[in-house]
Amino acid sequence: MANDLRNLMVVVLDSLRYDSWVKAAPRELGRLGSVERRWSYATWTAPSHYNLLSGLLPHESPPNVLASDYYKRDFARYAERLGAPDINFGSMLPGLWLPTFLRSRGYRTVARVSMPVLNEATLISTGFDDYALMPRHNDMASMLLTTNLVEEPFFCMLNVGETHYPYALPDEDPSRWPRVSGLHGVLRHLDEPAAEEVHFTDTEFKEMHERQINAVTYLDQVFATLFDALPDNTWVVVTADHGELFGEDGYFGHGPIMHPKVLEVPFVEGPVPR
Repeated sequence: MANDLRNLMVVVLDSLRYDSWVKAAPRELGRLGSVERRWSYATWTAPSHYNLLSGLLPHESPPNVLASDYYKRDFARYAERLGAPDINFGSMLPGLWLPTFLRSRGYRTVARVSMPVLNEATLISTGFDDYALMPRHNDMASMLLTTNLVEEPFFCMLNVGETHYPYALPDEDPSRWPRVSGLHGVLRHLDEPAAEEVHFTDTEFKEMHERQINAVTYLDQVFATLFDALPDNTWVVVTADHGELFGEDGYFGHGPIMHPKVLEVPFVEGPVPR
């Protein structure tokens, strides 16, 4: 029965805003389907990936719907994604952890992550047969070279960092761009003094947004390579863990921010395009 199941590939473009995708208008990703505007359950990488791996992908925010009904409908979509009619909300209980559940169904579970906050020591790695943090945070192409997807069925998650601050492509020198203190703008030594407030000009904010758009254009060709490498019997989901702020209402980045643009994400899914 395991051989009849679809492979599942979930690619998370870290920090990617919905409007950045729209402005980039990626051709290869467009072959997967029409991009949807959806909403993340969280504004930061770690909690968002926890939610994604519980099986709940970015939501549509429908009005007049009970949360429990929406969750059941969302879980029911896995029957189509995996080609397994018996998969439903109840079959994922009590763990509600997609990698563990799929592994119990005969899947090989693989993940490659770009952000250090998702490293192998975190609980996010639970349930994966093969889980690794990449040496560089912005190299999806190298990520594909290290991911062995020969054994089927497989579930693979990729956390891609080119769209994360500083929005640098693999061959770029990120030191050329405005720098936020800490590792990728997140981790600092706890004994360091508090950083001063970050101030960017409108021109710098616009440039950073353009860099994220350019990152999508670059990644579109990497997706072409990925699609060519995936077996025909693969369902692909591409989305983001959260959005990003580029100066709107005085905000930059993501994390401890409550703003629509930090929750607004792109979403597209479908069978691997041929």
